[in-house]
Amino acid sequence: MAKVKQRKMSLGYRPVGMVLGIAGGMLAGAAFDRAWRAVGNGREAPDPLDDERQWYEVLAAAALHGAIFSVVKAAVDRGGAEGVRRITGRWPA
Repeated sequence: MAKVKQRKMSLGYRPVGMVLGIAGGMLAGAAFDRAWRAVGNGREAPDPLDDERQWYEVLAAAALHGAIFSVVKAAVDRGGAEGVRRITGRWPA
């Protein structure tokens, strides 16, 4: 019986998680653009298929992009779960 309630909570959390994911993606994108401008001498982040950019630029941008998105995703997911627990009293497994 407890598993059924937990499954319902998960389904109820999905729309919240989706909205938080979209917002987190937008936040992470803005943070990456800002961070890359700071470390990339004001230039836009390189596209992997841009033949005028060097390998090290492309790989550094990809590493920074991945790190920022991972941290923002974890923070948004954890914050959303904490918020749901405060509101409902249950963790949204």
